[in-house]
Amino acid sequence: MNLKDHIRGIPDFPKPGILFYDISTLLRHPAAWRAAMDGMTNMVRGHQPDLLAGVESRGFLLAAPLALSLGCGFVMLRKQGKLPGQTVGLKYGLEYGADHIEIQADAITPGQRVVIVDDLLATGGTLAASVALLRQIGAYVPAACTLIELTFLHGRDALDVPVESLISYDS
Repeated sequence: MNLKDHIRGIPDFPKPGILFYDISTLLRHPAAWRAAMDGMTNMVRGHQPDLLAGVESRGFLLAAPLALSLGCGFVMLRKQGKLPGQTVGLKYGLEYGADHIEIQADAITPGQRVVIVDDLLATGGTLAASVALLRQIGAYVPAACTLIELTFLHGRDALDVPVESLISYDS
């Protein structure tokens, strides 16, 4: 199955000049979603994670079922102020602004293997911040995995962990 057939491009979203890769069309097609989850499960399994860290918000849609499939835990990396209890956060720069990502302070035990899962790797800013935040609280991050990678933006160059992507777009 060609998973690209189930992902639609939305031009000029969220701003002019951006082509948004919409995975909602893949998620509503059961066979395509199953194929994507099977492929990502195979990618992630080799990194032997204790936990998967899903990046808000579409990363949650992938990381939670992957964690169930792999028999490991799931933690959330969220925008500032969205998690209850004590949190640890990190501010980081983006291509067109800045953002802040947080995790619950007790979400991991130092030394746990945590693979980061997100829907898309573009410039690498969010994934690099996710790696830094997880390391800040003591995680070992063996890899990051995404459904889609926009290879022409060279986002993996911003990361110092291996990146695995199920689908890539070269332009």
